[in-house]
Amino acid sequence: MNFFTDSFLSALTLLKSFDPDLFNIVVVSLRVSLSSTLIASLAGVPLGFFISVSQFKARRAVITILNTMLALPTVVIGLFTYAFISRRGILGDFDLLYTQKAIIIGQIILIIPIVTTFTISAISRIDSRYRKTAMTLGANQVQTALVLLHEARFGIVSAIVGGFGRVISEIGISMMLGGNAKGFTRTMTTAMALEYDKGEFVLAVALGMILMSISLVVNVVINYFQGRVPD
Repeated sequence: MNFFTDSFLSALTLLKSFDPDLFNIVVVSLRVSLSSTLIASLAGVPLGFFISVSQFKARRAVITILNTMLALPTVVIGLFTYAFISRRGILGDFDLLYTQKAIIIGQIILIIPIVTTFTISAISRIDSRYRKTAMTLGANQVQTALVLLHEARFGIVSAIVGGFGRVISEIGISMMLGGNAKGFTRTMTTAMALEYDKGEFVLAVALGMILMSISLVVNVVINYFQGRVPD
């Protein structure tokens, strides 16, 4: 118990001192997570909207694949992405491996199914009369789409925030594709794993406190927006 208390108090001291190494790790984590979330949202929201309002033969199969990818382990994504961006891979000439860009690519693959699936769910919950009314009043396809997106905005934001919560706390992709290089690709989760292996728990506990705080904020935001979604 004294060990935990001492580590906790030392971590608080480290946080109050605005330690440069700690600050840099948090900045790298936020940079890659926010970038991957933004790109995945720009792809996943339109894709989810298209799937939810369209009727095509492979629709059920596509939704099944997306639902399956929700449970895809991060190490599997890291492995396949590594195969493509390594020097011997198809994208090897771009020299992406062990960079922040590599982590972002892997995280995009991780959360596109999340954003897409929950966008489909948000759009599907909208009463079909909204679409029919908009078209009856003379709205074109773009205007009708904007009406549906506006009605589903809380569910879509919840999906995006949930995707961010997923990538900020993942470790497999960051470790395999980023390499945990200090000052460049070391994220909060990979730094915590490294400090644990070294037997140095103060920095790990401090990072854990920050990560828990971010997770708390993410969950509060998700609960808020889910509460705004009409039944």
